[in-house]
Amino acid sequence: MRPITLDSFAAKFAQNDDPWSTFTDRNEALKRRAILHAMGAGPWGRVLELAAGNGSNSAAIAPRALRFDATEATSTGVALVAKAVAGRTRARAIKLAVPARLPRPRYDVVVVAEVLYYLTAHDMAQTARDAAAALRRGGMLVLAHHRVDYPDFAQHAAHLHRAFLAATGRSWQVRVARRTGRWIVLACRIRASRAASD
Repeated sequence: MRPITLDSFAAKFAQNDDPWSTFTDRNEALKRRAILHAMGAGPWGRVLELAAGNGSNSAAIAPRALRFDATEATSTGVALVAKAVAGRTRARAIKLAVPARLPRPRYDVVVVAEVLYYLTAHDMAQTARDAAAALRRGGMLVLAHHRVDYPDFAQHAAHLHRAFLAATGRSWQVRVARRTGRWIVLACRIRASRAASD
């Protein structure tokens, strides 16, 4: 595998608003519905989407949030995300390359889709800790990623969700929202500690 760089992502978005047909592909639409199903109907208070790409998921997530932060590591991507959520006054597109300090200290929902295999194991582990620390008690973490490898990945896809959740140092209740031969979407909640539940 030869990992894609942020410059390469930026170039893709500069050449084509939708280089992976995420707005129009039927399989991508199915995955998006699975992400929304994993979130639940809402409305949720504060929602964070990491690595929003061109905003194809952001446009669907934003109506379920009272405040929505969609982050993207490239300037070209941020512009596309901003376009996707235009008209949503409490939605914003933010330039941020994970791992990094998150825009708010607490979120009700964190969506992490199609990014983990582009991160090194170290960066993924730090992002996992940051996401878990920002998730409020009772909040929802949604993970959505391929189960098969592509040549531009930095890590193999097969066990990334398990590694990501383990890196948080927390215990999770995990529900499969949808699984196909190529991708999986998980809905994850931090398990309440015995002391907190007594």
